[in-house]
Amino acid sequence: MDGRTRDEAAAERFGRNLFLSRRRAGLSQERLAALCSLHRTEIGLLEQGRRLPRVDTLLKLVAALAVDPSDLLKGIDWVPGTERGGGFVVKP
Repeated sequence: MDGRTRDEAAAERFGRNLFLSRRRAGLSQERLAALCSLHRTEIGLLEQGRRLPRVDTLLKLVAALAVDPSDLLKGIDWVPGTERGGGFVVKP
């Protein structure tokens, strides 16, 4: 996988999905942060793929952007684990 871990690839995909959804909604990072009761830097870190959101943050983003959760999770799947554990699968 090009040197990234599966978690990093999932965070990057989520960030891209968030960025596109925010732009479609016509919101700045500052406005989205205010609607979500988050700091603007948190939105930036999420969009840059440097963080994966917690469930409460995901729900805040979905409500503020008026999107379905699947819009932000598009292209990210989880493969259930065996003895070695599961992992994210990021589709091109």
